[in-house]
Amino acid sequence: QVQLVESGGGSVQSGGSLRLSCAASGYFVGNVCMGWFRQTPGKEREGVAAIDSGDYVGSTSYADSVKGRFTISRDNAKNTLYLQMNSLKPEDTAMYYCAAGFVLGTLRQVDFAYWGQGTQVTVSK
Repeated sequence: QVQLVESGGGSVQSGGSLRLSCAASGYFVGNVCMGWFRQTPGKEREGVAAIDSGDYVGSTSYADSVKGRFTISRDNAKNTLYLQMNSLKPEDTAMYYCAAGFVLGTLRQVDFAYWGQGTQVTVSK
């Protein structure tokens, strides 16, 4: 059974940093494409960052709004996905979800088959 559990969310002031983690079980993170999405009430879930499968550092994709501030990575030995978020802005406030799928180089929600329950990130001015 595939399971994804996010952690690391919280409240931070504008300009601050947070690191989200996503612990995976039921499969090996190096064998699938993984991503981070976020959603605010009343809006569609949007792709934030994704990393392709592979034994080494996978190819990454980022939404324009987070390029240069967020970094996605995975630790195959720990079977864990990360999202390092720096220079956070109030508009980054959202529920952040971890996801896994089998389509390379995508940030489309429909291309991800497995989802975590989410972790809340709140950035104040």
